[in-house]
Amino acid sequence: MSSIIDALADPWSYDFMRRAFVAVAIVGVAGGVLGTYVVLRGIAFLSDAIAHAAFPGVVIAFLLDRSYFLGGAAFGLLTALGIGAVSQNRRVREETAIGVFFAAAFALGVVLISTRRSYTSDLTAFLFGQVLAVSETDIALSLAFGGATVAAALLLRRQLTAIAFDREMAQAMGLPVLLLDMLLYALVTLAVVIALRAVGNVLAVAMLVTSAATARLLTDRLLPMMALAALVGAAGGVIGLYISYHADLAAGGLIVLVVTGAFVLAWLFSPKQGLVWRWTQRGG
Repeated sequence: MSSIIDALADPWSYDFMRRAFVAVAIVGVAGGVLGTYVVLRGIAFLSDAIAHAAFPGVVIAFLLDRSYFLGGAAFGLLTALGIGAVSQNRRVREETAIGVFFAAAFALGVVLISTRRSYTSDLTAFLFGQVLAVSETDIALSLAFGGATVAAALLLRRQLTAIAFDREMAQAMGLPVLLLDMLLYALVTLAVVIALRAVGNVLAVAMLVTSAATARLLTDRLLPMMALAALVGAAGGVIGLYISYHADLAAGGLIVLVVTGAFVLAWLFSPKQGLVWRWTQRGG
């Protein structure tokens, strides 16, 4: 028993681990709440595109010796708003606009990084995450942006849910669909950028989509889905960090694998929706 307590307590004796635990909790909560709308709208590709679209902003910030966080957020927001504006054209579907901007933004990042003669580990950390290197400034920014995104998502839940299920009906009700689309894209962008430091550009989408998809298998109600998604994301982050610490393996990848494990368990065993439950019902 004492060895288990020691294993749980030991990481907390290090400042960098305490900061990492706080960071992944913020990422899990913000990603889970905003991921609820991503899953309901079926726009997982959007969060992936924004994660890659933030790349040129990070490169520019690196070249100018500015904050990666703010650089990625600024460029991600511009890309998200561009997607929202272009997709209003009936001849350009939302996923088409996402594909165009996703490819263009990432290509710009590649061109910009090619202006540096040397290979830089800092930008590699952006691609694959470096949660153990988060600073107090990173945490403060994540907490501010994460708190704002969660608050906005909760305040506008009825309007955003109406658009997610029936855009035509939402327009008939007089809701500002374009404005709400833009706002949702902006909120998703902030949630993605918050996740970049923890799990990196490659895996950030999982912190929005996977935890929310897990919650979707467990409940049909919006607020419980948000709460469960936030819990799965935060708990997955903490458990992944513990495994990373004791096994000396990549933290970002393990966090995503733990959250994915929760999804698989829900897919198999969730009441009414789980595969095992359906097999049991058929057998009865």
